[in-house]
Amino acid sequence: MLIVREVFTAKPGQASKLAKLYKKAFASDPNSRVMTDMIGAYNTVVVEVETMNLAEFEKQMEEHKSGTPDPQMDPKLAEEMSKYTEMYISGRREIFQIVE
Repeated sequence: MLIVREVFTAKPGQASKLAKLYKKAFASDPNSRVMTDMIGAYNTVVVEVETMNLAEFEKQMEEHKSGTPDPQMDPKLAEEMSKYTEMYISGRREIFQIVE
């Protein structure tokens, strides 16, 4: 099992909007959570999801990069998500293996 974290530094005034947008986008995924900073770098938004392995994660990334909307996602939400890149300055991905 892996934990994938997408860590964003939001533009000033955009962190809560970005966090709420991701919270809506992942509302139906029980293996995800959205977090914001309390201590540390300001305007940090973290989206954390669990995935079984790298192959599953790569499949999800290919689907995302294809530009094909998720058929389970509300079209209005998909339109909102298409503008998420305008809300942050930088980001990085962290992938951790859960030790069992």
